[in-house]
Amino acid sequence: MRAVDLFEEGVEVPCIARELRVSEKSVHQWRRTWRTGGREALRSRGPSGYGCRLGPHLQAKLAMWLEVGPAAHGWADDPVWTAARVRTLIGRKFHIS
Repeated sequence: MRAVDLFEEGVEVPCIARELRVSEKSVHQWRRTWRTGGREALRSRGPSGYGCRLGPHLQAKLAMWLEVGPAAHGWADDPVWTAARVRTLIGRKFHIS
């Protein structure tokens, strides 16, 4: 992680912010986190939010339905999947939103 390397080198906050193209406030927060928890504390924990409510078996089913295209599910006017259509398909097939 470049920010940690720069912290360890003693580079000033404004220089780090400029180099990494972030705000100085972000650099201050990162440095505070780094001081208390080290390099590991700054590692990404992946995307935030809720996990997928479909298990692997249901995801495979959804992939199969998506492969046959929107027309097979009632959207004959435009052969393109949109987020709204996928959401509707999931609601119809799995009764979840």
